[in-house]
Order: sequence, then structure tokens, then C-alpha cells
Amino acid sequence: MAVTSATQTAATTTSAASATTRSTIASNFDTFLQLLTTQLKNQNPLDPLDTNQFTQQLVQFAGVEQQLRTNDSLEALVKLNQSSQLSTAMNYVGATITADGATSALKQGVATWYVTAPRAASATINIQDSTGNVVFTQETTMEAGTSSFTWDGKKSDGTTAPEGQYTIKINAKDATGAGVTISTQFSGVVDAVDLSGSEPLLMVGTALLTLDKVKAVQRASTTTPTE
Repeated sequence: MAVTSATQTAATTTSAASATTRSTIASNFDTFLQLLTTQLKNQNPLDPLDTNQFTQQLVQFAGVEQQLRTNDSLEALVKLNQSSQLSTAMNYVGATITADGATSALKQGVATWYVTAPRAASATINIQDSTGNVVFTQETTMEAGTSSFTWDGKKSDGTTAPEGQYTIKINAKDATGAGVTISTQFSGVVDAVDLSGSEPLLMVGTALLTLDKVKAVQRASTTTPTE
């Protein structure tokens, strides 16, 4: 099992851009303060700065300061959230998950999907390989609810399909002949975590999944040997 590291270039660029923006705002902030102080020192005693105008400038001054603090707080929250997501994603490595999707891995002669039908229907199940070719077809009836469908890797011609990624396609109709939409989920082991993007992705075979796609997690039970 491997973990794909995030590219350092993107992170460095983002950090540099953030630092530049903060530096620019801080510079403008200091310049504004200097201008305001200079204005107060050099105002005409016979025609002092208008109170309303002075108050308005102070409000702008406070707004800039508040924005700086808000930006720093938001940046800290984003980093905390990313760290939490990374920690959560790493815990999935080695676990068997169930997630939304139609593509599952055929390993050791077994590929499993979970199919959900809103109502009873007659269905044609097609299994396609990674190139889109139909390698297996089965006619069946489906009851309302969720059930599992396991394929043993045997093609329609009786030969054994090689291990790899296979996609299930289901065409279903109810008793009136109306089409029925069948939702599918697949089950597989998380091999790695891809950290190259803005959020971690779970790698199940060749599939990449966000954490919100995971519906169930299962780990193999371990037993302590007894003497």
C-alpha cells in the first residue's frame, strides 16, 4: 500500500501568494495610519478636520484591522480542517469500504456490488470491462430495497475474466413496462490516499473517491493467538 504525496510546488505557490497578499494589506494599513497621523499634525487650526470625516476614516482604519485578523483566523481554520481530513483519510488505508459507484475490482474471482431498486423490477445486468466491452450478461428479477450482486469472474462464454476493474450496468423495468432507476454501490479495499489535490482522495483500485462518498467501512477482525 502506498501514499501519493501532495506536490510541494502548489503548496509553496499558495503560501507565497497568501504571504504577498497579507504583506500588501499590512503595507497599505501602515500607510493609511501614517497619512492619518500626518493629516492631524498638519491640519489648519483655523479650519480643523471635519469631525464626521475624521470618524469615517477611523471606521475604515478599524475595518482594515478587523479584516486582517479575520483573514488570519480563516487561514488557521482551513489548515486545521485540512489536517483533520488528512488524518481521517489515512485511517481508511487497508479498510474495506462501500461507496457510491458502479465500478468494482475483480479479485480472486469475486467482484461485489450493492444494488438498490425503488420497486420490484425485471432487470438485465451487464458487466463491462475497462474498455467498455460487455463480458457478462444475466437476466434476473429484483425486489424493492437493497441487495448484493456478486460476480464470480466467469464470462458469458465460460472463460475466466482477468482481475481488474469492471463496471455494472443495469436496465430494469417494472410490471407496467416503465423504466426503473437502479442505484449502485461497490465494495473494495482502500489501497492508498492521493494527497495531490485540495482534498484527500481514497484510492480503491483505479477509482478515486472523496470521503463523503463512503457509505460503510469494515476492517478485518484480528484475533490474539492463544497458547
